[in-house]
Amino acid sequence: MTDQLRLMAVHAHPDDESSKGAATMAKYVSEGVDVLVATCTGGERGSILNPKLQGDSYIEEHIHEVRKKEMDEAREILGVKQAWLGFVDSGLPEGDPLPPLPEGCFALQHVDVAAGALVRLIREFKPHVMTTYDENGGYPHPDHIMTHKISMAAFEAAGDPDKYPEAGPAWQPQKIYYNQGFNRPRTQALHEALLERGLDSPYGEWLERWKSMGREREITTYVPCGDFFEIRDKALIAHATQIDPDGGWFRVPMDVQREVWPTEEYELAKSLVETSLPEGDLFAGIREN
Repeated sequence: MTDQLRLMAVHAHPDDESSKGAATMAKYVSEGVDVLVATCTGGERGSILNPKLQGDSYIEEHIHEVRKKEMDEAREILGVKQAWLGFVDSGLPEGDPLPPLPEGCFALQHVDVAAGALVRLIREFKPHVMTTYDENGGYPHPDHIMTHKISMAAFEAAGDPDKYPEAGPAWQPQKIYYNQGFNRPRTQALHEALLERGLDSPYGEWLERWKSMGREREITTYVPCGDFFEIRDKALIAHATQIDPDGGWFRVPMDVQREVWPTEEYELAKSLVETSLPEGDLFAGIREN
């Protein structure tokens, strides 16, 4: 490759980029890779999950602006570029039966129409590799599922000059991955390592829930990025409305994480270049061409 490598990470809300693949992005930035986060929505309907900030009237009334500022800070910490696709957060429906989604929200957009915004961004940025969510969204939030749908549609369409001609000259990314950082092998390994050291584990209930789940996702790619875990955590903490710095995200000591599981994991969804699995690099098969 004589051209600079480029990676695009497509996420549903501000904060998703810092909880899914953030250390990977920071690693690649340190190597000179150009990294762009595409954020589908503004997170306008996200709940204030940090108990220390709940009840703050300014935050409640200006959540969109607050979350944008949090994203700006996280972007600077990670060293990435970032673009908003401009869709409106759908919120996470709760109740039985579930209420209808809000009119005009991201999850109710027509996939072909919504994918056009991402096609335009792909053709402008020209990524070699993309990351997104699997068909279940990683977890079944309607915006995560919609992010999967438009990512896959845009991956297929961006290289076709007959599709979305108004979105600029065609560009075909070579690989697209699903984030699979929340996986049973990693969770099991960290759980056992904590217990062996006489420490409390936050993962017992997670592992019990996994027993009732179906087929596990295939992990194809393990990116070594343990040296960037502090940057990941700092970026995550920047999303103050969403993350409690004293919460469960940060209960595993850094030395245990680096020793036991110093990678972030992905599932190769589609590749237009030859590669052999398992991989240790999202650009495997591309660097060599």
